[in-house]
Amino acid sequence: MARDSSTGVLVLAGTPIGQAGDAPPRLAAELSGADVVAAEDTRRLKRLCADLGITLSGRVVSYFEGNEQARTPVLLEALLAGDRVVLVTDAGMPSVSDPGYRLVAAAVEHDVRVTAVPGPSAVLTALAVSGLPVDRFCFEGFLPRKAGERGRRLAALATEERTMVFFEAPHRTEAALAAMADALGDDRPAAVCRELTKTHEEVRRGPLAELVAWAAEGVRGEVTIVVEGSSGAPAVDTDPGSLRAAVADLEASGSTRKEAIAEVAKRAGLPKREVYDVVHR
Repeated sequence: MARDSSTGVLVLAGTPIGQAGDAPPRLAAELSGADVVAAEDTRRLKRLCADLGITLSGRVVSYFEGNEQARTPVLLEALLAGDRVVLVTDAGMPSVSDPGYRLVAAAVEHDVRVTAVPGPSAVLTALAVSGLPVDRFCFEGFLPRKAGERGRRLAALATEERTMVFFEAPHRTEAALAAMADALGDDRPAAVCRELTKTHEEVRRGPLAELVAWAAEGVRGEVTIVVEGSSGAPAVDTDPGSLRAAVADLEASGSTRKEAIAEVAKRAGLPKREVYDVVHR
């Protein structure tokens, strides 16, 4: 690999999300030619190299959530010394709900070149096969584990008009879908994409309520959830009863009183203070 005359290069290398055959051709060349390979899981890296038929000549170090903060300065030192550092995670693109952001930020701060080997993405794959609108979308990563925090996050997304993509653990999929149904509506179209590109790939499409019932039977494997965006927040009538009911509904979905009042004021076209006075009267 060509080397910069003053500093090294950080290469963010996308890895297959399922089948090894999906690896981009450049991945093997980058891994075999790297001075340092930073891997989220060194055992998975070893299996990937075996699948690709390559042998690593550089130093291999672990780089995962538990040591990311401490290991970043070490890798930055290698970059500043002129090394070509290749970062790989278990699947998909580093930094996207995976380790990498800290190292990229440190490299950019020290004027180290950062490049990438584009690879498979669970976000874009799920979006493409979901059957939901793809012209505008947003990635929300993993929802909070605690029910209250999860409800507040979803309540804030109730009026999001873009298609939303989430990652979720299989054992939390039913709870996540139920919280989505509470905050976004039972009838909101969605898709659960499980084990994408793998042998047991499955895509379940339907309204959220239907998907909750399906998930109650148990979910296994890597899960990506795609949810259609809002068609627009429903207007709220300006009479006191309607305002109080709308605030109560949002609070029940996990919003704080302050957040609920602000949202209802927006939907009703009223000053927040006026809605506040009605609710607290």
